[in-house]
Amino acid sequence: MIAYALTFAIGCFALALLMNLIRLATAKAPGDRILAVDTMVINVIGLIVLYGIKTASGLNFEAAILFAMTGFVSTVAFAKFLLRGNIIE
Repeated sequence: MIAYALTFAIGCFALALLMNLIRLATAKAPGDRILAVDTMVINVIGLIVLYGIKTASGLNFEAAILFAMTGFVSTVAFAKFLLRGNIIE
């Protein structure tokens, strides 16, 4: 039963990732693009964790943590660039 639930959850996250990709391509404002990329990062983290549960591998959780930290830093840097025009003051 857990295999079916994991497969369904992976499909839902993949669909959400596809919808975010469409939103990224059609967004006009830079703020909308930042939110779309940040949401895509969250969906990819969810996919990595679900795949780790499905394969019973602990290495995927470490990869998800590293991806989360990288995604957070990149989102903050891009938002700061849009607000001020430079990243490092």
